[in-house]
Amino acid sequence: MKDVINNLAFYHTKNDLKYLGDAKKSVDNSFKTHADSIDLDKNVYKAVVYSSILYIDSLNKLNQPDTLLLQTTKLVNRLLTKRKIFRFNIEMNYAKGCLANVYQRKAFDIYSKNNYRLAINNFMLAKQYAPAAHELNVYLANIYYKLGNYRTAIMYYDTVLQAKMPKLEHIQTAANIYRMLGDTSKSLQTIQQGLEIYPKDKYLLFEEANIYNNKKEYPLLKPLLNDLLDVEPNNPEVVFMAANCYDHLNELDKAEIGYQKAIEINNADYNPIFNLGLLYLKKAVSSNKPEEYQANIGQSKSWLEKANEMAPNNESCLRALQMLYSQSGNQNMLQKVNNKLNQFNQLNQQ
Repeated sequence: MKDVINNLAFYHTKNDLKYLGDAKKSVDNSFKTHADSIDLDKNVYKAVVYSSILYIDSLNKLNQPDTLLLQTTKLVNRLLTKRKIFRFNIEMNYAKGCLANVYQRKAFDIYSKNNYRLAINNFMLAKQYAPAAHELNVYLANIYYKLGNYRTAIMYYDTVLQAKMPKLEHIQTAANIYRMLGDTSKSLQTIQQGLEIYPKDKYLLFEEANIYNNKKEYPLLKPLLNDLLDVEPNNPEVVFMAANCYDHLNELDKAEIGYQKAIEINNADYNPIFNLGLLYLKKAVSSNKPEEYQANIGQSKSWLEKANEMAPNNESCLRALQMLYSQSGNQNMLQKVNNKLNQFNQLNQQ
């Protein structure tokens, strides 16, 4: 094996592929008898040389046959079953590392051609030779996600997130997958893990707030609002969410300011207009001072009627107007609203 070792050393010194080719010729020439074919030392060096060529000569300037990868894979797999192979841990780890990189490179090439299934097979082969390679879990998670196989994707993302400092995009994607799978608890857990590392990330803040908002857990939502509004001060969805939260917690002054800002940002959005009308009606009903009552009734009328113009058949808005006109004593408008609601009831009964 002296010529083989020397040629490998020359390659690493001079970075010339010629020496890798010479190393292969030397190792091939050393196999002359049956005894040579079962010689562990010779086969290990053969695996080192062949895997080196596959990894380093990616453009195949040495004109090796297409079968070299399969031949080397079978050789390495066979060697790994040998009882005394532990004597060659360094060499075999090197050969496995080379094969892992070759299969990963092949997987990327296939992936770029949108052949995801075959790409998975090659990434899995790479993982077989480099099970601790963190990035392989990332690639597999990404492919399964693109294929819509979310349950398998999240298995790989869970492994990825065990890293000391997982990337933000991986945390975001994992949280999104859990949400799509309907596992709100795991989505929230993933988001909170991410916020410990990336405390001001807009996506994670919004997703956590959205979970609490959808579950109507307003006391849990409230502590998030300051940070969320700091990073998204002019996002109408965020501003409305905050106002709605304050509204449900009976912090009506903060809610009023929030609804007004949401309307300033987007005056074509029905929800803050309707909610602001309801808020003033709530204020009027709870007011003990006549002047405050009249002022709030007037504001409620203005906003609820505007909401009704935008959505004339919205039953919730009509019922709010029914309450408003009952409070203000506007019998003509109350009768109109009652008639329309009666028509809806009759249609629903048919």
